[in-house]
Amino acid sequence: MDSVGVAAAAPDAGPGPAWQSKCPWGAPSTTSISCSLADVMSEQLAKELQLEEENAAFPEVVAAAEGPFITGENVDTSSDLMLAQMLQMEFDREYDAQLRREEKKINGDSKVSISFENYRKVHPYDSDSSEDEVDWQDTRHDPYRADKPTTTPRRGFIGKGKDITTKHDEVVCGRKNTARMENFAPEFQVGDGIGMDLKLSNQVFNALKQHAYSEERRSARLHEKKEHSTAEKAVDPKTRLLLYKMVNSGMLETITGCISTGKESVVFHAYGGNSPTEDKVIPPECAIKVFKTTLNEFKNRDKYMKDDYRFKDRFSKLNPRKIIRMWAEKEMHNLTRMQNAGIPCPQVVTLKKHVLVMSFIGQDQVPAPKLKDVTLSTEDMKKAYYQILNMMQQLYKECNLVHADLSEYNMLWHDGKVWLIDVSQSVEPTHPHGLEFLFRDCRNVSQFFQKGGVAEALNERELFNAVSGLNITADNEVDFQAEIEALEKMNEDHVQNHGKKLSTFSSDGDPPIFDE
Repeated sequence: MDSVGVAAAAPDAGPGPAWQSKCPWGAPSTTSISCSLADVMSEQLAKELQLEEENAAFPEVVAAAEGPFITGENVDTSSDLMLAQMLQMEFDREYDAQLRREEKKINGDSKVSISFENYRKVHPYDSDSSEDEVDWQDTRHDPYRADKPTTTPRRGFIGKGKDITTKHDEVVCGRKNTARMENFAPEFQVGDGIGMDLKLSNQVFNALKQHAYSEERRSARLHEKKEHSTAEKAVDPKTRLLLYKMVNSGMLETITGCISTGKESVVFHAYGGNSPTEDKVIPPECAIKVFKTTLNEFKNRDKYMKDDYRFKDRFSKLNPRKIIRMWAEKEMHNLTRMQNAGIPCPQVVTLKKHVLVMSFIGQDQVPAPKLKDVTLSTEDMKKAYYQILNMMQQLYKECNLVHADLSEYNMLWHDGKVWLIDVSQSVEPTHPHGLEFLFRDCRNVSQFFQKGGVAEALNERELFNAVSGLNITADNEVDFQAEIEALEKMNEDHVQNHGKKLSTFSSDGDPPIFDE
């Protein structure tokens, strides 16, 4: 820039050094446009400026909102209804235009956007803006359908030289893993990745896959526990349906409530009704034993079933539901044997799957107390001891059964005598562990009555010989149990050789019958 140009650009420069007019970093001189006060206060000018700003920001929306009013040569404007509809439609269009302005103001350039579509008065296909909408049903490409991952050729790589891409490429594997998430269970929420190039590593995908399988199994377990299991003092829908059928058929008059709960069953009290057949008499009060259909309590109970020849062929380790029904059926058969032998026990009324109906031991909805809860005199305690001895001998010789869980918890005191209950685990003496179960019962009975002050109570070894009729002479308990195991092994070998259960125990005649 020459000195002439500088002088011409700033002719009115005041006095000062010559270098200030030539400095390129000097402040530029601004020229202000003069404007009168009347122009600034003019409302017309303000409207024009506002329209210019709106047209610059929202050109298409303003054009739609500022469009012509609904007119037409054939429109009858004499009708008030028509005028009201026209005004309402114009108001709806203005309202929708305002919503679009709010959308664009909030969304801006963000990748994640919100929509006020549900708040619009006029839907796109009814308004003038329907031409701008896209009907995805009419397009060949559906954005809501995930793109299929590109498959690698048989040779396992794509490209040549430095641009080669194998099937183990991180990007390729990541996209494939993202597409595979569609195979997860429907209840496992994987989100919506439309329009996003998501790439999941193998580690993340495997963790998500394992978590999805775990959640699916957990959901199945919760559903099974809710629909197919009995809880404390409650029954599942299938059991409730069985009880409803018994009441509707007239077999039971009413079910009053729960009277006892245990590890494997829940017992309800009910009043008996009319028998469907004349040969069967239903007692006035009944006890309904509902075996719990949860499998936790039956995992260690297969030893009572799989070696019992009555149920051995039907025992299935792969179907635990049948084991529970067989458990109820086994108690019914054992009670029937005891009832035929004259042993005091509940009378069987009927069996429906895992629901066993028996006579009620008690009176007026009050169950008989257990032997451990009742306080007996010395004479009654002695009487109960000799009665249990006789029942154990009858159970072993006449019923060909061993209780296998005999204790003061499974004996009731009612009408001045002892009643035996809970015989679902009872087995025959020829069971591979039958003598061991009998020795355990003898130990429980002997210890209870010795603590109860019965001087005549035998010890467990003497009681075992008295009940079984065997003459096992051993000085200590270890040798005694060793001889019992040897007898059981001998019987098991006989079963394997001959294919049927036949007692090979040597006894010296019938066991002695103890009487008071």
